[in-house]
Amino acid sequence: MTVMTENCDCGGVSRRKVLAAAGAGVFAGLAGDQLATQLAFAAPGYTGDVFVLLSLRGGFDGLSAVVPAGDAAYYAARPGIAIAKSKLIGGDSFFGLNPALAPLLPFWKAGTFGAIQAAGQPVPNRSHFSAMEELERAAPGTSVRTGWLDRMMGGLGAKTAFDAVAVGTAMPSRVLAGPAPDLSLTSVDEFQLSGEDKSRPIAATMSALYAGAPAALAQTTAMTTSALATTRTLKAAGYTPANGAVYPDTTLGKALRDVARLVKANVGLMSACVDTGDWDMHENIGAPVAGMKMYDRLKDLAAALAAFATDLGPAGLGRVTLVTTSEFGRRVAQNGSGGLDHGYGNAMLLLGGGVNGGKVYGRWPGLADSALIDGDLAVTTDYRGVIGEIVRARCGVGDLAGIFPGVTPTSLGLVKPR
Repeated sequence: MTVMTENCDCGGVSRRKVLAAAGAGVFAGLAGDQLATQLAFAAPGYTGDVFVLLSLRGGFDGLSAVVPAGDAAYYAARPGIAIAKSKLIGGDSFFGLNPALAPLLPFWKAGTFGAIQAAGQPVPNRSHFSAMEELERAAPGTSVRTGWLDRMMGGLGAKTAFDAVAVGTAMPSRVLAGPAPDLSLTSVDEFQLSGEDKSRPIAATMSALYAGAPAALAQTTAMTTSALATTRTLKAAGYTPANGAVYPDTTLGKALRDVARLVKANVGLMSACVDTGDWDMHENIGAPVAGMKMYDRLKDLAAALAAFATDLGPAGLGRVTLVTTSEFGRRVAQNGSGGLDHGYGNAMLLLGGGVNGGKVYGRWPGLADSALIDGDLAVTTDYRGVIGEIVRARCGVGDLAGIFPGVTPTSLGLVKPR
Protein backbone atom coordinates (compact mmCIF):
# COMPACT_ATOMS: atom_id res chain seq x y z
CA MET A 1 0.00 0.00 0.00
CA THR A 2 1.11 3.58 -0.54
CA VAL A 3 -0.30 4.58 2.85
CA MET A 4 1.18 2.70 5.78
CA THR A 5 2.21 2.89 9.39
CA GLU A 6 5.73 2.05 10.30
CA ASN A 7 8.36 2.57 12.93
CA CYS A 8 11.06 5.09 12.13
CA ASP A 9 14.07 6.63 13.84
CA CYS A 10 13.88 10.37 13.22
CA GLY A 11 16.87 12.12 14.71
CA GLY A 12 17.38 9.28 17.21
CA VAL A 13 13.74 9.17 18.37
CA SER A 14 11.74 6.07 17.46
CA ARG A 15 8.12 6.90 16.78
CA ARG A 16 5.16 5.78 14.69
CA LYS A 17 4.28 7.75 11.64
CA VAL A 18 1.85 7.69 8.74
CA LEU A 19 3.16 8.32 5.26
CA ALA A 20 0.44 10.44 3.72
CA ALA A 21 2.10 10.67 0.33
CA ALA A 22 5.29 9.19 -0.94
CA GLY A 23 7.72 12.09 -1.12
CA ALA A 24 4.94 14.63 -0.51
CA GLY A 25 3.98 14.51 3.15
CA VAL A 26 4.49 12.72 6.44
CA PHE A 27 2.41 12.55 9.61
CA ALA A 28 4.60 12.09 12.65
CA GLY A 29 4.09 11.52 16.33
CA LEU A 30 0.51 10.33 16.00
CA ALA A 31 -0.21 7.82 18.72
CA GLY A 32 -2.78 6.94 21.35
CA ASP A 33 -4.75 9.73 22.98
CA GLN A 34 -2.81 12.40 21.09
CA LEU A 35 -4.72 11.63 17.93
CA ALA A 36 -7.68 13.66 16.75
CA THR A 37 -9.92 13.56 13.73
CA GLN A 38 -10.51 17.29 13.23
CA LEU A 39 -7.85 19.55 11.77
CA ALA A 40 -9.68 22.85 11.64
CA PHE A 41 -8.86 23.98 15.16
CA ALA A 42 -5.70 24.42 17.24
CA ALA A 43 -5.47 23.50 20.91
CA PRO A 44 -8.58 24.82 22.71
CA GLY A 45 -8.09 28.39 23.86
CA TYR A 46 -4.76 28.94 22.11
CA THR A 47 -4.39 32.64 21.35
CA GLY A 48 -0.61 32.88 20.99
CA ASP A 49 1.52 33.64 17.97
CA VAL A 50 2.27 31.22 15.20
CA PHE A 51 5.90 30.48 15.99
CA VAL A 52 7.95 30.03 12.81
CA LEU A 53 11.37 28.41 13.14
CA LEU A 54 13.65 29.03 10.16
CA SER A 55 16.73 26.79 10.26
CA LEU A 56 19.74 28.14 8.35
CA ARG A 57 21.49 24.83 7.83
CA GLY A 58 25.19 24.54 7.17
CA GLY A 59 26.56 27.08 9.64
CA PHE A 60 25.32 30.61 9.00
CA ASP A 61 27.93 33.37 9.18
CA GLY A 62 26.23 35.88 11.42
CA LEU A 63 29.21 38.23 11.17
CA SER A 64 28.52 38.68 7.46
CA ALA A 65 24.84 39.45 8.05
CA VAL A 66 24.98 41.60 11.19
CA VAL A 67 28.38 43.24 10.86
CA PRO A 68 30.29 44.50 13.94
CA ALA A 69 31.63 47.53 12.09
CA GLY A 70 32.64 49.17 15.36
CA ASP A 71 35.13 46.38 16.15
CA ALA A 72 38.41 47.00 14.32
CA ALA A 73 39.37 43.34 14.81
CA TYR A 74 36.62 42.36 12.35
CA TYR A 75 38.37 44.18 9.52
CA ALA A 76 41.79 42.87 10.55
CA ALA A 77 40.53 39.26 10.54
CA ARG A 78 38.82 39.49 7.16
CA PRO A 79 40.94 41.62 4.86
CA GLY A 80 39.43 40.13 1.71
CA ILE A 81 35.77 39.66 2.65
CA ALA A 82 34.95 42.28 5.30
CA ILE A 83 32.17 44.69 4.36
CA ALA A 84 33.14 48.36 4.33
CA LYS A 85 31.24 50.59 6.74
CA SER A 86 30.11 52.76 3.85
CA LYS A 87 28.19 49.83 2.32
CA LEU A 88 26.29 48.80 5.46
CA ILE A 89 22.60 49.59 5.94
CA GLY A 90 20.36 49.88 8.99
CA GLY A 91 22.04 48.90 12.20
CA ASP A 92 23.24 51.34 14.84
CA SER A 93 26.43 53.09 15.87
CA PHE A 94 28.26 49.76 16.22
CA PHE A 95 26.51 47.21 13.99
CA GLY A 96 25.34 47.41 10.39
CA LEU A 97 23.38 45.10 8.12
CA ASN A 98 24.77 43.51 4.99
CA PRO A 99 23.46 45.47 1.96
CA ALA A 100 22.02 42.19 0.63
CA LEU A 101 19.40 42.47 3.40
CA ALA A 102 17.96 45.62 1.80
CA PRO A 103 14.50 44.00 1.25
CA LEU A 104 14.22 43.80 5.04
CA LEU A 105 15.28 47.39 5.71
CA PRO A 106 11.68 48.71 5.77
CA PHE A 107 10.84 46.17 8.48
CA TRP A 108 13.99 47.13 10.43
CA LYS A 109 12.86 50.75 10.33
CA ALA A 110 9.30 49.78 11.25
CA GLY A 111 10.57 47.86 14.27
CA THR A 112 9.40 44.40 13.19
CA PHE A 113 12.83 43.01 12.22
CA GLY A 114 15.76 42.69 14.60
CA ALA A 115 18.74 40.55 15.54
CA ILE A 116 20.75 39.07 18.41
CA GLN A 117 24.52 38.81 18.13
CA ALA A 118 26.91 36.38 19.84
CA ALA A 119 24.15 33.82 20.35
CA GLY A 120 24.47 30.07 20.14
CA GLN A 121 24.75 26.76 21.96
CA PRO A 122 26.19 26.52 25.48
CA VAL A 123 29.35 24.73 24.33
CA PRO A 124 31.17 24.70 20.97
CA ASN A 125 30.36 21.89 18.57
CA ARG A 126 31.76 22.21 15.06
CA SER A 127 30.25 19.02 13.61
CA HIS A 128 27.25 19.70 11.37
CA PHE A 129 25.41 16.54 12.35
CA SER A 130 25.98 16.46 16.10
CA ALA A 131 25.62 20.24 16.45
CA MET A 132 22.28 20.19 14.63
CA GLU A 133 21.09 17.27 16.73
CA GLU A 134 22.00 19.11 19.92
CA LEU A 135 20.44 22.33 18.62
CA GLU A 136 17.12 20.62 17.97
CA ARG A 137 17.14 18.41 21.06
CA ALA A 138 18.14 21.40 23.23
CA ALA A 139 18.67 19.36 26.40
CA PRO A 140 22.45 18.76 26.78
CA GLY A 141 23.48 16.69 29.75
CA THR A 142 20.08 15.01 30.02
CA SER A 143 18.52 11.81 28.77
CA VAL A 144 15.83 13.75 26.88
CA ARG A 145 15.69 12.68 23.24
CA THR A 146 12.65 14.52 21.93
CA GLY A 147 12.86 17.74 19.94
CA TRP A 148 12.35 20.98 21.87
CA LEU A 149 9.53 22.16 19.62
CA ASP A 150 7.69 18.87 20.12
CA ARG A 151 7.96 19.42 23.88
CA MET A 152 6.61 22.93 23.47
CA MET A 153 3.70 21.74 21.33
CA GLY A 154 2.85 19.05 23.86
CA GLY A 155 2.83 21.65 26.62
CA LEU A 156 0.51 23.88 24.61
CA GLY A 157 -1.91 21.00 24.16
CA ALA A 158 -1.37 20.29 20.45
CA LYS A 159 -3.89 17.72 19.26
CA THR A 160 -4.01 17.88 15.47
CA ALA A 161 -1.59 17.50 12.59
CA PHE A 162 -1.92 21.10 11.45
CA ASP A 163 -0.96 22.45 14.88
CA ALA A 164 2.71 21.99 13.92
CA VAL A 165 3.85 21.76 10.32
CA ALA A 166 7.27 21.37 8.71
CA VAL A 167 7.06 22.86 5.21
CA GLY A 168 9.38 22.18 2.30
CA THR A 169 10.49 18.68 3.17
CA ALA A 170 8.75 15.34 3.24
CA MET A 171 10.86 14.18 6.21
CA PRO A 172 9.90 14.93 9.82
CA SER A 173 12.13 17.59 11.40
CA ARG A 174 14.12 16.40 14.43
CA VAL A 175 13.03 19.48 16.36
CA LEU A 176 9.51 18.01 16.18
CA ALA A 177 10.60 14.47 17.10
CA GLY A 178 8.35 13.13 19.84
CA PRO A 179 4.77 12.24 20.71
CA ALA A 180 2.95 15.47 19.79
CA PRO A 181 1.28 15.29 16.35
CA ASP A 182 2.88 17.15 13.46
CA LEU A 183 2.77 17.17 9.69
CA SER A 184 5.62 17.47 7.17
CA LEU A 185 4.81 18.37 3.59
CA THR A 186 6.73 19.53 0.56
CA SER A 187 3.92 21.95 -0.29
CA VAL A 188 0.20 22.42 0.17
CA ASP A 189 -0.51 21.84 -3.52
CA GLU A 190 1.54 18.62 -3.66
CA PHE A 191 0.00 17.04 -0.58
CA GLN A 192 -1.83 13.96 -1.80
CA LEU A 193 -1.87 10.20 -1.62
CA SER A 194 0.54 8.71 -4.10
CA GLY A 195 -1.42 6.99 -6.86
CA GLU A 196 -4.82 8.42 -5.89
CA ASP A 197 -7.15 9.07 -8.82
CA LYS A 198 -10.79 8.50 -9.82
CA SER A 199 -10.12 4.90 -10.77
CA ARG A 200 -8.09 4.25 -7.62
CA PRO A 201 -9.91 5.80 -4.62
CA ILE A 202 -7.18 4.96 -2.15
CA ALA A 203 -8.37 7.30 0.60
CA ALA A 204 -11.91 5.89 0.55
CA THR A 205 -10.55 2.35 0.48
CA MET A 206 -8.27 3.10 3.42
CA SER A 207 -11.18 4.55 5.42
CA ALA A 208 -13.26 1.46 4.76
CA LEU A 209 -10.34 -0.84 5.58
CA TYR A 210 -9.79 0.74 8.98
CA ALA A 211 -13.47 1.10 9.91
CA GLY A 212 -13.93 -0.70 13.20
CA ALA A 213 -10.16 -1.03 13.72
CA PRO A 214 -8.55 -0.30 17.11
CA ALA A 215 -8.66 3.40 17.99
CA ALA A 216 -4.94 4.07 17.39
CA LEU A 217 -5.15 2.81 13.81
CA ALA A 218 -8.61 4.17 13.00
CA GLN A 219 -7.86 7.65 14.33
CA THR A 220 -4.58 7.83 12.43
CA THR A 221 -6.46 7.02 9.25
CA ALA A 222 -9.06 9.68 10.10
CA MET A 223 -6.29 12.26 10.54
CA THR A 224 -4.87 11.36 7.16
CA THR A 225 -8.18 11.64 5.33
CA SER A 226 -9.10 14.82 7.21
CA ALA A 227 -5.77 16.41 6.29
CA LEU A 228 -6.34 15.48 2.68
CA ALA A 229 -9.76 17.10 2.81
CA THR A 230 -8.29 20.29 4.31
CA THR A 231 -5.59 20.58 1.66
CA ARG A 232 -8.11 19.83 -1.10
CA THR A 233 -10.13 22.80 0.10
CA LEU A 234 -7.03 25.00 0.12
CA LYS A 235 -6.02 23.85 -3.36
CA ALA A 236 -9.50 24.45 -4.75
CA ALA A 237 -9.51 27.98 -3.36
CA GLY A 238 -6.08 28.74 -4.86
CA TYR A 239 -3.76 31.31 -3.39
CA THR A 240 -2.64 34.78 -4.41
CA PRO A 241 -0.22 36.60 -2.07
CA ALA A 242 -1.64 39.83 -0.68
CA ASN A 243 -0.36 43.39 -0.62
CA GLY A 244 1.65 43.00 -3.80
CA ALA A 245 4.01 40.47 -2.21
CA VAL A 246 6.24 38.66 -4.69
CA TYR A 247 7.98 35.55 -3.40
CA PRO A 248 11.29 34.56 -5.01
CA ASP A 249 11.11 31.37 -7.06
CA THR A 250 13.23 29.46 -4.55
CA THR A 251 12.60 26.54 -2.23
CA LEU A 252 12.55 28.96 0.71
CA GLY A 253 10.24 31.39 -1.05
CA LYS A 254 7.77 28.63 -1.87
CA ALA A 255 7.88 27.25 1.68
CA LEU A 256 7.25 30.63 3.33
CA ARG A 257 4.45 31.28 0.85
CA ASP A 258 2.77 28.10 2.06
CA VAL A 259 3.30 29.05 5.70
CA ALA A 260 1.60 32.40 5.07
CA ARG A 261 -1.17 30.55 3.26
CA LEU A 262 -1.77 28.26 6.25
CA VAL A 263 -1.67 31.16 8.70
CA LYS A 264 -4.30 33.07 6.76
CA ALA A 265 -6.46 29.97 6.15
CA ASN A 266 -6.92 29.52 9.91
CA VAL A 267 -6.31 25.76 9.82
CA GLY A 268 -5.14 25.85 13.44
CA LEU A 269 -1.44 26.43 12.81
CA MET A 270 0.52 27.03 16.02
CA SER A 271 4.04 26.45 14.76
CA ALA A 272 5.86 25.96 11.45
CA CYS A 273 9.38 24.81 10.63
CA VAL A 274 11.20 25.74 7.45
CA ASP A 275 14.76 24.84 6.41
CA THR A 276 17.10 26.60 4.02
CA GLY A 277 20.59 25.26 3.40
CA ASP A 278 23.82 26.04 1.53
CA TRP A 279 25.36 28.21 4.26
CA ASP A 280 28.50 26.07 4.58
CA MET A 281 30.82 28.50 2.80
CA HIS A 282 34.41 27.35 3.13
CA GLU A 283 35.57 29.25 0.07
CA ASN A 284 34.91 32.27 -2.13
CA ILE A 285 32.39 34.11 0.01
CA GLY A 286 33.16 37.17 -2.05
CA ALA A 287 32.47 40.87 -1.84
CA PRO A 288 28.97 42.22 -1.01
CA VAL A 289 27.88 42.50 -4.63
CA ALA A 290 25.56 40.52 -6.88
CA GLY A 291 27.07 37.31 -8.16
CA MET A 292 29.04 36.61 -4.99
CA LYS A 293 28.08 33.60 -2.89
CA MET A 294 27.22 35.15 0.49
CA TYR A 295 25.59 38.24 -1.00
CA ASP A 296 23.32 36.19 -3.25
CA ARG A 297 22.29 33.79 -0.47
CA LEU A 298 21.52 36.67 1.90
CA LYS A 299 19.59 38.47 -0.82
CA ASP A 300 17.46 35.36 -1.45
CA LEU A 301 16.87 35.00 2.29
CA ALA A 302 15.88 38.65 2.67
CA ALA A 303 13.60 38.59 -0.39
CA ALA A 304 11.72 35.54 0.92
CA LEU A 305 11.34 36.99 4.43
CA ALA A 306 10.24 40.37 3.10
CA ALA A 307 7.63 38.75 0.85
CA PHE A 308 6.38 36.68 3.79
CA ALA A 309 5.96 39.76 5.99
CA THR A 310 4.37 41.77 3.19
CA ASP A 311 1.95 38.97 2.33
CA LEU A 312 0.80 38.64 5.93
CA GLY A 313 0.30 42.38 6.28
CA PRO A 314 0.33 44.16 9.64
CA ALA A 315 -2.57 42.15 11.05
CA GLY A 316 -1.17 38.77 10.02
CA LEU A 317 2.38 39.62 11.03
CA GLY A 318 1.01 40.73 14.39
CA ARG A 319 0.24 37.11 15.22
CA VAL A 320 3.45 35.58 13.85
CA THR A 321 6.99 35.51 15.26
CA LEU A 322 9.79 34.07 13.11
CA VAL A 323 13.18 33.16 14.57
CA THR A 324 16.28 31.86 12.79
CA THR A 325 18.75 29.34 14.18
CA SER A 326 21.83 27.60 12.79
CA GLU A 327 24.02 24.84 14.18
CA PHE A 328 27.03 27.15 14.59
CA GLY A 329 28.58 30.34 13.23
CA ARG A 330 31.77 30.65 11.20
CA ARG A 331 35.30 31.45 12.31
CA VAL A 332 36.22 35.09 12.74
CA ALA A 333 39.24 34.96 10.42
CA GLN A 334 38.90 34.15 6.76
CA ASN A 335 40.78 31.12 5.48
CA GLY A 336 43.21 30.84 2.58
CA SER A 337 40.36 30.15 0.15
CA GLY A 338 38.51 33.35 0.86
CA GLY A 339 35.94 31.50 2.93
CA LEU A 340 35.23 30.70 6.56
CA ASP A 341 35.51 27.43 8.44
CA HIS A 342 33.23 26.13 11.18
CA GLY A 343 32.97 28.41 14.19
CA TYR A 344 30.88 29.06 17.28
CA GLY A 345 29.00 32.30 18.11
CA ASN A 346 26.39 33.49 15.66
CA ALA A 347 23.54 35.88 14.94
CA MET A 348 19.84 35.10 15.22
CA LEU A 349 17.26 37.06 13.21
CA LEU A 350 13.77 37.97 14.43
CA LEU A 351 10.74 38.98 12.37
CA GLY A 352 7.21 39.61 13.57
CA GLY A 353 4.61 42.14 14.56
CA GLY A 354 5.44 41.65 18.24
CA VAL A 355 9.19 42.03 17.77
CA ASN A 356 10.91 45.05 19.28
CA GLY A 357 13.03 45.40 16.18
CA GLY A 358 15.35 47.95 14.66
CA LYS A 359 17.96 46.85 17.16
CA VAL A 360 20.79 44.35 17.68
CA TYR A 361 20.49 42.62 21.06
CA GLY A 362 23.02 40.70 23.13
CA ARG A 363 26.28 41.44 24.92
CA TRP A 364 29.09 41.89 22.43
CA PRO A 365 32.21 39.98 23.64
CA GLY A 366 34.59 41.55 21.14
CA LEU A 367 36.83 40.01 18.50
CA ALA A 368 40.21 40.60 20.10
CA ASP A 369 42.24 37.39 20.33
CA SER A 370 41.79 37.27 24.11
CA ALA A 371 37.99 37.33 23.72
CA LEU A 372 37.75 34.50 21.18
CA ILE A 373 36.98 30.85 21.87
CA ASP A 374 39.62 28.93 19.92
CA GLY A 375 39.49 31.61 17.23
CA ASP A 376 35.70 31.89 17.22
CA LEU A 377 33.18 34.49 18.33
CA ALA A 378 32.18 33.70 21.91
CA VAL A 379 28.57 32.97 22.84
CA THR A 380 27.18 35.37 25.42
CA THR A 381 23.49 34.56 24.88
CA ASP A 382 22.14 31.00 24.91
CA TYR A 383 19.82 30.53 21.93
CA ARG A 384 17.45 28.57 24.18
CA GLY A 385 17.10 31.58 26.45
CA VAL A 386 16.21 33.71 23.42
CA ILE A 387 13.53 31.30 22.27
CA GLY A 388 12.33 30.91 25.86
CA GLU A 389 11.79 34.64 26.22
CA ILE A 390 9.89 34.78 22.94
CA VAL A 391 7.58 31.79 23.44
CA ARG A 392 6.76 32.82 27.01
CA ALA A 393 5.79 36.33 25.93
CA ARG A 394 4.20 35.60 22.54
CA CYS A 395 2.98 31.99 22.70
CA GLY A 396 1.83 31.79 26.29
CA VAL A 397 4.23 29.02 27.28
CA GLY A 398 4.30 28.60 31.04
CA ASP A 399 6.52 25.59 31.73
CA LEU A 400 9.81 26.55 30.10
CA ALA A 401 11.68 23.98 32.18
CA GLY A 402 9.80 21.28 30.32
CA ILE A 403 11.09 22.65 27.01
CA PHE A 404 14.62 23.76 27.89
CA PRO A 405 15.78 21.92 31.03
CA GLY A 406 17.95 24.07 33.27
CA VAL A 407 17.71 27.19 31.11
CA THR A 408 16.60 30.64 32.25
CA PRO A 409 14.93 32.69 29.53
CA THR A 410 16.60 35.94 28.59
CA SER A 411 15.07 39.26 29.63
CA LEU A 412 16.35 41.33 26.72
CA GLY A 413 13.00 42.82 25.79
CA LEU A 414 13.05 41.13 22.39
CA VAL A 415 9.28 41.10 21.98
CA LYS A 416 6.19 42.78 23.29
CA PRO A 417 4.05 40.58 25.54
CA ARG A 418 0.69 39.63 24.06
